[in-house]
Amino acid sequence: MQLAIIGYGKMGKLIEERALEKAYKITAIIDPCAEQSLRGNQIYKSLDSLAQLPAKPDIAIEFTHPDAAFDNLLFLARAKIPAVTGTTGWFDKLPEIKKEVEANNTSLFWAPNFSLGMNLFYRIVEYTSGIFDPFNEYDVGGFEVHHNKKADSPSGTAKEIAQRALSKMKRKKKAVYEMLDHPPGSDELHFASLRAGSVPGTHSLLFDSPADSIEITHTLRNREGLVAGALRAAQWLFEQKKSGVFTMDDMLSDILQRS
Repeated sequence: MQLAIIGYGKMGKLIEERALEKAYKITAIIDPCAEQSLRGNQIYKSLDSLAQLPAKPDIAIEFTHPDAAFDNLLFLARAKIPAVTGTTGWFDKLPEIKKEVEANNTSLFWAPNFSLGMNLFYRIVEYTSGIFDPFNEYDVGGFEVHHNKKADSPSGTAKEIAQRALSKMKRKKKAVYEMLDHPPGSDELHFASLRAGSVPGTHSLLFDSPADSIEITHTLRNREGLVAGALRAAQWLFEQKKSGVFTMDDMLSDILQRS
């Protein structure tokens, strides 16, 4: 499998390293700010350079910035290059990208979080929220912690957790992410964010009553889980040979069905 890596920050560098360990070929790295690859691969400043390559990459893996992701994914869709993206903060434009992907008969795999553990955690969130919904004495809320270099707040993962919880609860109608200067409404799920230090990512959902508390938490130790998930998604997308827009749910459902 031949990969193009879009974005050469911490994630891009680790994706390059782990991809080479799996004997994948890196055809190009695109990053306007990077000067040299740690593994000797060619770095280009613009996505336009992909058109100059001897062979089109099988998959492009994109981890950049919310401000750049939309244009990057638009370019890849129009170039008919299947893409895996882990950038968050652009999901309000997903319908536009989906139209381009479908119009160009290509594929996109997107996820707020590529950790396999987190995506299994989403299913736990849904199941737990459904169990607690009939018991009004238990209120529900959440919080997340990320490193102080993260560009968006709340994270795409936090939004996904909140929406998964809401999908299984009748008494909670909407998520609130901003700072509150008043008590939350009975139909609101408050999900708070903290940015500090070097925390890779911690997400918790809390079910609290006057008598006790139950908390479910996913703690990311490092970026290795994200890289492993992104590369597994790229391999899955490459093997599927299908056009369309896919998520971790699609891949996990396929894996669980075959297990």
